[in-house]
Amino acid sequence: MKRIVLFVMTNLAVVVVLGIVASLLGVNRYLTANGLNLTALLGFAAIMGFGGAIISLLISKPMAKWTAGVRIIQQPQNADEAWIVQTVEKLANQANIGMPEVGIFEGAPNAFATGAFKNSALVAVSTGLLQGMTREEVEAVLGHEVAHIANGDMVTMTLIQGVMNTFVVFLSRVIGYFVDSFLRRGSDNNSGPGIGYYVTTIVLDIVLGFVAAMIVAWFSRQREFRADAGAAQLMGRRQPMINALARLGGLPAGELPKAVEAMGITGGIGKLFATHPPIEERIAALQSAGAGRQ
Repeated sequence: MKRIVLFVMTNLAVVVVLGIVASLLGVNRYLTANGLNLTALLGFAAIMGFGGAIISLLISKPMAKWTAGVRIIQQPQNADEAWIVQTVEKLANQANIGMPEVGIFEGAPNAFATGAFKNSALVAVSTGLLQGMTREEVEAVLGHEVAHIANGDMVTMTLIQGVMNTFVVFLSRVIGYFVDSFLRRGSDNNSGPGIGYYVTTIVLDIVLGFVAAMIVAWFSRQREFRADAGAAQLMGRRQPMINALARLGGLPAGELPKAVEAMGITGGIGKLFATHPPIEERIAALQSAGAGRQ
């Protein structure tokens, strides 16, 4: 419950901040007496679309730590923690990125990477993952997350999300304006948008939002295939990543916070909205890619 409240409050704060910015820039006044100001609307849509996505990216590390309960390994407390830090450092050096923060969180098998910048990211693994896998398999999972960072997937997905959000905001209001104008044709009341505008905008925000989510999820699935291949390249062979995926297919999936689930190791619910491809498709892609040695 605490995590849900934090998530909702954070999103409300982001919306309020973006609303203030749009008001200060004057782009929130896109409905004028002369009709729809498309330039102002596009500016408003871009602020709301990209602004929310970028802010979410910038606060992704602290949000992930709070919502997932990640404990950062400052000083390893045992041999396993020392091995994890050393392994991430080795993989990061191979990938030519800065050493990420390394953390552990309680839960079922899962892992994720997050952060706005390649050289100051976060890699976290769950206790369930460490307990349910061999070290070679865990290293493959860590390689997958390091590959996400090296590929710039967090920034890429943020930009894609920003574009989709912008189109949703822009199109819903343009269509809402024309629907409202059609419904009020012949009326002398032109003092402002009518109920048709507000209803249409709300409905289209929801409908187009679902379409945007499917597009973003599709891109996320493609990045997962690439991160799997990146892990195989870092390991020098495919089999450890294949073994890790096969084992994950037989383990209960740990639930990740919404803010980081696209960079996790497991999948979502529903094929169109899933941020990860099915395990069997990922294994098949690795087997047919010819990346590295068996």
